[in-house]
Amino acid sequence: MKRAGFQPEAGWRKLRNWLLWMLMAMVGLQLFFVMRIALMAWLAPESTAFMRSEAWRRVHAQGNLSAGKTETRPVRDWQQQWVSGQHLSVHLKRAVIAAEDDGFAQHQGVDWAAMESAWARNRQQAQRAQRAGTTQAAKVVGGSTITQQLAKNLLLSGERHLARKAQELILAFLLETFLSKPRILEIYLNSVEWGDGVFGAEAAARRYFGVSAAQLSAEQAARLAVMLPAPKMFERRPNSAYMNRRTATILARMPNAILP
Repeated sequence: MKRAGFQPEAGWRKLRNWLLWMLMAMVGLQLFFVMRIALMAWLAPESTAFMRSEAWRRVHAQGNLSAGKTETRPVRDWQQQWVSGQHLSVHLKRAVIAAEDDGFAQHQGVDWAAMESAWARNRQQAQRAQRAGTTQAAKVVGGSTITQQLAKNLLLSGERHLARKAQELILAFLLETFLSKPRILEIYLNSVEWGDGVFGAEAAARRYFGVSAAQLSAEQAARLAVMLPAPKMFERRPNSAYMNRRTATILARMPNAILP
């Protein structure tokens, strides 16, 4: 005998409807991403998700300063200026590919071997941290291609979880489907962070060297490429021993970097 008021059919119907709405929402989100990315073949993005999050952080920092609270670093003016790919130094293109993704011209958006290697190193770091009794392993940088980095910066939040990583892979595939390799590199170099409030190659070249992005020398381009994994840190330590060593390494690799 069924208990009074208990209707399993109604419960399953509600669950089915909820799952259907979730599926429709996911499909709608992917269609939105498809349209956004397809338009980028002709239109430069006005901003990225990462830029907007940084803008919010800076507003919060300004509010703290106005309220008399101490900030760890000053809030500089926002700097960004879009330039076409032909006005970006070839040295910079080679340097960034050499530093960030030496297989950029060949892969289809994801370097599975590099991702597998990065995950293996992450597991090793976590195991060492566990044996040492620490709560957090050191961060391992690597595995993400230029296309994946662009996907993350353009359209995703900074959260780190498997669902976001899966969406990043989908977006990388869409970028490679709708945009050419030179266009992906052009958008990346015009939108990537190069310091606190410094976005894109033109702003970075003028901020650090007083020249345009087209006029960057090989060494200047290599130094900018070295900054990419941690631009705010390297902005504060422009002449560190690591920066100088890494710059020399990138300079040596640049002649072998394959441009798309």
